[in-house]
Amino acid sequence: MTEANILRRKKWRMTGVMIVLIVLTYGSAAITKFNIIEGLFAIPSTLAWMINNLVPSAETIENIPKVLKRLWETIILSVIASTTAAVFALLFAILGAQTTQFNRFFGFVARFMASIFRNVPVIAWALVLVISFGHNVVTGYFALFFSTFGFLVRMFIETIDEASSDGVEALMATGATYFQMVCKGVLPDTMPQMLSWIFYMIETNIRSATLVGLLTGTGIGYLFDLYYKKLDYNMLGLITIMIIAVVFIIEFTSNKVRKVIS
Repeated sequence: MTEANILRRKKWRMTGVMIVLIVLTYGSAAITKFNIIEGLFAIPSTLAWMINNLVPSAETIENIPKVLKRLWETIILSVIASTTAAVFALLFAILGAQTTQFNRFFGFVARFMASIFRNVPVIAWALVLVISFGHNVVTGYFALFFSTFGFLVRMFIETIDEASSDGVEALMATGATYFQMVCKGVLPDTMPQMLSWIFYMIETNIRSATLVGLLTGTGIGYLFDLYYKKLDYNMLGLITIMIIAVVFIIEFTSNKVRKVIS
């Protein structure tokens, strides 16, 4: 097959994909009776409403200490859930990765469990767990833990399998044990990327913890729900701005750490 024919096939495939996406977009809009044009024209008025109602007032700013207290609870919950989930995810990833698995059955079980935990949304976990544990921090912790565990197992497995196998083969050739191969051949090469995924999940869990807090009555989500029911949009704006600021700070910090360890 000539290069011209290959390029022509790729062009037709891309054209087909674009046509399918356009049909799905307009078909979804027709089914839901959503007018795309009206939605676009509504953006300026929506932005104007947000500026008039969500910008914190001087009186609202006095409540920053109260918001910081709840926000700090959310940050701590997100960090603890992410780090503890990462420890268990690393163990399951070592069992499930092709490079490090010592038994196919255990490898299958590890990947299967990770798939189950990963494909259940964090909100669904919170709804299920709130029945068992009630409206408290424990419910929020386990909801974040389970979803984080499933995601990190998948990412850690891919990271381990994509790492260079030269060091592993060299260690195995010298008669190294399984644990020596993992500790000296796999972890040193994969740890920087794994830490990046952990920082990513901390950022994600801070946002998710806000939604979980709406259901469990804890953290910054509790305050958001409280002022939403009061229709206090100034406080809602302050809470939203502070959440965004914290996420940006953590992202900036994680980027610095990645540069240091890479």
